[in-house]
Amino acid sequence: MKKPIIVSFVCILIAALGVAGYYAWKNLRGAAPALRGPSGDIVKQINEQPATSVNATDMPLALRPGFSVSVFAENVPGARVLALDPAGVLLLSQTSAGKIVALLDSDRDGKSDSVQTIVSGLNQPHGLLVKCVNGNQECKLYVGETNQVSVFDYDTVGKKVSNKKKLADLPSGSGHFTRTLFDNGNKLLVSVGSSCNVCNESDDRRAKILEISWDGSGVTTFASGLRNSVFIARSLLDGKIWATENGRDSLGDNIPPEELNIIERGKDYGWPVCYGQNIHDTNFDKNTYIQNPCNGKTPPAVEMQAHSAPLGLAFIPEEGWPEDYWHNILVAFHGSWNRTEPTGYKIVRIKLNNKGQYQGTEDFITGWLPAGASKTQGALGRPVDILALPGGTLYISDDKAGVVYKISYRSSEQLVNSKAQDVRLNNFKDNQTVVSPLIIEGEAKGKWFFEASFPVRLVDANWKEIMVVPAQAKGDWMTESFVPFSARLEFKKPSTPTGWLVFQKDNPSGLSENAAEYYVPVSFQ
Repeated sequence: MKKPIIVSFVCILIAALGVAGYYAWKNLRGAAPALRGPSGDIVKQINEQPATSVNATDMPLALRPGFSVSVFAENVPGARVLALDPAGVLLLSQTSAGKIVALLDSDRDGKSDSVQTIVSGLNQPHGLLVKCVNGNQECKLYVGETNQVSVFDYDTVGKKVSNKKKLADLPSGSGHFTRTLFDNGNKLLVSVGSSCNVCNESDDRRAKILEISWDGSGVTTFASGLRNSVFIARSLLDGKIWATENGRDSLGDNIPPEELNIIERGKDYGWPVCYGQNIHDTNFDKNTYIQNPCNGKTPPAVEMQAHSAPLGLAFIPEEGWPEDYWHNILVAFHGSWNRTEPTGYKIVRIKLNNKGQYQGTEDFITGWLPAGASKTQGALGRPVDILALPGGTLYISDDKAGVVYKISYRSSEQLVNSKAQDVRLNNFKDNQTVVSPLIIEGEAKGKWFFEASFPVRLVDANWKEIMVVPAQAKGDWMTESFVPFSARLEFKKPSTPTGWLVFQKDNPSGLSENAAEYYVPVSFQ
């Protein structure tokens, strides 16, 4: 090879590496939490908390008041989609492992005691759906593999599948590979993501939600212009179908917004030409138009932080849930990679009024991305799917930590009265307005004291600790009877209007069976 040619080749190579390096620096500086291994063992951290703990302040996951978290199932790497079969058993797709498992809780203690593989050897299975007839006597398990929708006969008692059939072909190959299934009554809906970040698709089945007859015939377009609507759910208020939507990359940290769309038959949601509130993507589409090409497209019902990667969504039922949560949406932010500063890695609550209209967004669970770990360490986990059930129970899958979490709600009355037989307060009422200095007096069983005191914590509505002081016994505390105590709390008014007083049994042994807590909701003036 002649020297000028070698020099030219080296120059081109250096230039290419420079361009790649600049792109990575500009767009991927915040990718560490998604790409690196977990920065800690979240299962160990959660399991080390006292069994009675709602949310101790050193807990990795911060929840809203009244909610507690535990690990329902562990050692399920690549945990993705959750489904409940007619027997009340959780099914889970492990996409990377190519299998579907049943998470069995034989002793009904709120924790899976075994993981049973019911089908393996699948091609990146994602969406799950159990559909039964004849009083749940005849059931089918539908699985969204990346290249097809498969259907099995499903034995709900033995947790066994048989007689695999292909219901319909789906496009496979590069790009978004997950296929999500949704029961729309007389038809099956299947979400198929794009093959690219932004492009004009050559396969007409891409970037759409397809509609398929239950016998596999008549594959048609239900909705289009959807780059990657990974999860779908139905409103419990009005029956409308909603879906999360992952926007395109490489337009900056805050463009385009992630979306929640109300999916309707025949509607076009804009991708690849439009995003957000029908904004023309001129970075991709260089064509000149007489009229705005985004006219007539359907904008999102809710816009969310760009590059949060919204995946699972669930509508909150009424039974067992606080009234102000009814019919709201919980969305799992899987977490960014195409961003200089990481974002996501949490569950957010989308507030809707009783007409289904958007009222705002707030964090519901945070902590998968620990403070200080945003650029150099991996996240503890990445939430994926959400399953909300009556009775105040929530299940969340995590494909990075390989676990399924169980979230439980206990009402204010339940919290306040859960340990009331051990702690009594003098002239202090539920939701009382408190100011500094706050003097607390009451009595507690002698076993709550260690060296004549036990901790009293004041936390805000986000469970951020404001302060902790000892409740000091008055007189003889070495007794099983009630012992008078007092505590003085001096504090600065927090940013949240409400919070909690947490009376915590002193437990030098550290054993969960010796732990107990008593919660009193308070308001700040």
